Amino acid sequence: MSRLSLKRRLHEEINDFYEYMSPRPEEERMRMEVVERIERVIKELWPSADVQIFGSFSTGLYLPTSDIDLVVFGKWDNLPLWTLEEALRKQNVADENSVKVLDKATVPIIKLTDSYTEVKVDISFNVHNGVKAAVLIKEFKKKYPVLPYLVLVLKQFLLQRDLNEVFTGGIGSYSLFLMAVSFLQLHYRDDASSPNANIGVLLIEFFELYGRHFNYLKTGIRIKDGGCYVAKDEVQKSMLDGYRPSMLYIEDPLQPGNDVGRSSYGAMQVKQAFDYAYVVLSHAVSPIAKYYPNNETESILGRIIRVTQEVAEYRDWITKHWGAQTQQDPAFNGNDVMLLVEPQQLDKCNNNLSEEVVVLPPVSHSKRSSNSSSPPPSSSSSSSSSPSSPSSTASSSSDADSDGTPCKTVKQLGGRGSGSHRENPVGVVTHRAQSHSFSNQAGNINKGKTGTRQFRPSSSRSVQAQESTGHSNASSTCKTHQSNKPHHQGNGKKRKPQRETAHEDFCR
Repeated sequence: MSRLSLKRRLHEEINDFYEYMSPRPEEERMRMEVVERIERVIKELWPSADVQIFGSFSTGLYLPTSDIDLVVFGKWDNLPLWTLEEALRKQNVADENSVKVLDKATVPIIKLTDSYTEVKVDISFNVHNGVKAAVLIKEFKKKYPVLPYLVLVLKQFLLQRDLNEVFTGGIGSYSLFLMAVSFLQLHYRDDASSPNANIGVLLIEFFELYGRHFNYLKTGIRIKDGGCYVAKDEVQKSMLDGYRPSMLYIEDPLQPGNDVGRSSYGAMQVKQAFDYAYVVLSHAVSPIAKYYPNNETESILGRIIRVTQEVAEYRDWITKHWGAQTQQDPAFNGNDVMLLVEPQQLDKCNNNLSEEVVVLPPVSHSKRSSNSSSPPPSSSSSSSSSPSSPSSTASSSSDADSDGTPCKTVKQLGGRGSGSHRENPVGVVTHRAQSHSFSNQAGNINKGKTGTRQFRPSSSRSVQAQESTGHSNASSTCKTHQSNKPHHQGNGKKRKPQRETAHEDFCR
């Protein structure tokens, strides 16, 4: 198989992933119901208040488990954080144990989990730049049609490595989007603005830029007026909060004196993860890749990202209650995507993946639990119960987005086809992920192939990312409890903040 065809195959897999993970109509309906419940409470307290949606839900760039970001506009002498918090609890809109008021944050917010759907919501007050940022993002989506594809893959990539939370030093949604825009602006390709661009090539080059070549210590990102790089030491002297060293400097296009990446103190870990992804994908499309075992059936994109079985079950639950199932087999989720489940370990040094694959049998509709009012269990790849900060700056409040799975609660699902569910081991760099494979859809270049490409990880010791072919059918059971309504139990796992040492090899 030629190098060109392998790159094309990666492009097709990204398209498949995007189609599968993109918001469905029933998911939007469910989220709008959550917004309406919260808005009713707000209107009862302050009839003249204006509630608006911003962030990833507004732009359509959200994963199935992303937060909803709301902003309330009104006239108050003091922000009514505690008044709204009490009302949300008393009216059972929010799961009582999930409501947190972060009144000391740069942008004070209320964080909560909806008591029925387990969707996480962040509520801020009188913050205008979040809504403006959503408009800006929509404009760039029109200019660069490949942006949504890149961003969704990158968000999933960071999510499963716990590098997507600003509170723990990761890169938030807004910062990640601006990095992708800067990449397309300054590393121009003839097809970068074309809908026919090879997204696989662009993804590899993105990882190469931010994983190998970008100088995080000395260089900042600016996307205004066509984009350019800036010297951090000069720009930061005139920042709004004075000179404050920042590992990842990204100038806010809506407020040039504001650095939206200043709280991403784990930028070097993100750099290492991007470098790992570049090595894996570049070798996967190299000329020697045709000699890899199972090259015809294994997924290329699956070497770096996974979709958990819990997320698939959560989406099935949403489809059952807010939309009509389009296929008989719920394992396909209406997009011809068969999911394979496997545990995962992330290596500290290179975020490598090493696991065995366990294929879960499809669950028939006739075997679904009679307790259908509760969402299925979900495992969180990022902290959902611990107090997490909104965006570090007033103008980048969309960075408060969390793309973690809705909860870590395991509920009794009697009568399901697979009688056991596995729970994430709690640890800093060890957590569980799942594998899935995308059936070749009509029009794909591999349409004639009979095998299904499987999302499997690369070996944790091989720079060429050769993968183990061993399969295991073993699965462990986890504790369950019965409940007729969703019960949120936050995942207390956090990535321990680590102060990064500036090494010369990080800055080439």
